[in-house]
Amino acid sequence: MSVTFRAAVTGDIAAITDLWDAGWHQGHGATAPAALIRLRTRDSFADRVAAHLCGCFVAEHDGALAGFVMLEGAEVYQFYVAPAAQGRGVARTMMAEAEHRLHARGITDAWLACGVGNDRAARFYAKCGWRDVGRRREPMETAAGPFMLEIIRFEKRLP
Repeated sequence: MSVTFRAAVTGDIAAITDLWDAGWHQGHGATAPAALIRLRTRDSFADRVAAHLCGCFVAEHDGALAGFVMLEGAEVYQFYVAPAAQGRGVARTMMAEAEHRLHARGITDAWLACGVGNDRAARFYAKCGWRDVGRRREPMETAAGPFMLEIIRFEKRLP
């Protein structure tokens, strides 16, 4: 599946929010603490998309959202692929684009957080050359303030 990339714009907020809301609950709903799940409402995702829009880019296929990535400093902050695009090579293409954009900003050591229990994502990151450097507690952004969560930290040296 071929995709094109572009910077996200205000008109993308609703589609990104829908994908993030559904994808987060699919990937984390069975393993995240109940208190965090309660904080992960559609409105909370919409607010976060708006707040991080300048660091977001979208992947499109035939004019439809195939996925999105948010970059924050040296971090791949969010990474989601639409269900219709999963298993079609889009995720690898998106990750390569994210790494390219980080490198173009002068980042040589990148990182990302993977939810403990999100085994599918962890396998994908490892296949893309990201190295699991262990578990740690990190603050997750919520409308109620930081929520400390155990994550798996992945790191990668960019060429």
